[in-house]
Amino acid sequence: MEYLTTDEVMLKAKEAEGKTFKEIDSYNRLSNKNSKGGFGQVIEESLFGYKINSDARPDFEHLNLELKVTPFKQNKNKTFSAKERLVLNIINYMEEVKYTFETSSFWKKNQNLLLMFYEWIPGIEREDLKVFKSILFTFPEADLEIIKQDWHTIVNKIKAGKAHELSEGDTNYLGACSKGSNKNSLREQPNSPLRAMQRAFSLKQSYMTALVRKYLHSDQLVSFTSANELKKKSLEEILADRFAPYKGLTPTEMAARLNVNSNPKAKSFIPQIISSLLGIKGTKLDGIEEFSKANIQFKTIRLKPNGVPKESMSFKNIDFNAWATESWEESELRQTFYDTKFLFVVFQYKETEKENPNREVYFKGIKLWNMPVNTIETKMKQLWQEVNTILQNGVVIQEKPYGKSSRTHNNFPKKDFNGVSHIRPKAQNSNDKITLPDGQMITKQCYWLNDTYIASLLKDLY
Repeated sequence: MEYLTTDEVMLKAKEAEGKTFKEIDSYNRLSNKNSKGGFGQVIEESLFGYKINSDARPDFEHLNLELKVTPFKQNKNKTFSAKERLVLNIINYMEEVKYTFETSSFWKKNQNLLLMFYEWIPGIEREDLKVFKSILFTFPEADLEIIKQDWHTIVNKIKAGKAHELSEGDTNYLGACSKGSNKNSLREQPNSPLRAMQRAFSLKQSYMTALVRKYLHSDQLVSFTSANELKKKSLEEILADRFAPYKGLTPTEMAARLNVNSNPKAKSFIPQIISSLLGIKGTKLDGIEEFSKANIQFKTIRLKPNGVPKESMSFKNIDFNAWATESWEESELRQTFYDTKFLFVVFQYKETEKENPNREVYFKGIKLWNMPVNTIETKMKQLWQEVNTILQNGVVIQEKPYGKSSRTHNNFPKKDFNGVSHIRPKAQNSNDKITLPDGQMITKQCYWLNDTYIASLLKDLY
């Protein structure tokens, strides 16, 4: 059947809403349990009556419309989120560098999307999952400016012969995700003898979650910038401009200038200052559109007078049972640093605690940072492998004398392990424990980035 208008396509898509894939699948394609990507094929073939193809052109070419079937899930707190990133088209490293954004393979294929959302429910057979809602999606003007910047970031890295170093942390909304069954899925790249992992353009999981919450849950995110501003400056430059007038001020002085009335000792004090500084009073940082869509996590850093952080940087508590059973490629540790950008909001003391017990910190600057691929695949992988070896051989937990009492020690990697990361406790108290794979109990632990490593990242603050 030929669909002459997007309205006709949408009417057909709406027919699927509320139906299971089994009800739609007239060719029994889903009966093959080993088949991957089956949902999109079922919709194309059984709903729209199109033959399956891997054409570089949009699915509804004459309407310049690409079909994508994508899952969302309900979280424990009843909110919705995307289950995964939205994979778009394969990047041909040798060809993509020849184009402008407007003539690129990404833009030609994906400028208009028919998004058909289905709810993923654990334990439910895939043919029993239901199509929830279909939307016709075109990129909002401000989003498109950020996506253009992202496309240029990806293409410039390919031009520089660094396709093998691409990471989703490099960009904000548009990613270059790995696409291939294994490490042998390699492709030729320009200006380098090295072959690079096959990758595809993708909309990040965080970006898709924002769409899910907007279109399926009617959540409203608040933006701190505009399309006009983004046409002139990058997101990073805009953030730098917003923070610049407050350099040298204490948090209390910043709060007074921004009319933030909050207890300076409260955990929410700095986040409130940041949201107010961005012109978004009373909004949590994860409610800021650009932060939410780009998966930008903020971290406050307090530097000593010598430029080294007051402490190392902590992350999530570790689930050692998951750690011991996941592969490195699927590990939470690896995904965190591949997928996340960090906004470091940096303050510094001018005096030592000995010189002034009542000293205050002063705002020094910000840095938008993502961990380089090389660091992830060497130093962080080393940490992951070492912890895995210890879990397999058994964790050694000992009580050692400490003054008039004692302290519990273990043999997880310490700060001197590789100069970047280590494992140490992060718990409410010594009784806040978890069970290790070998059955032993241990105080809750997390992975940390070393204070000296963080210091090395902050030499060029805005």
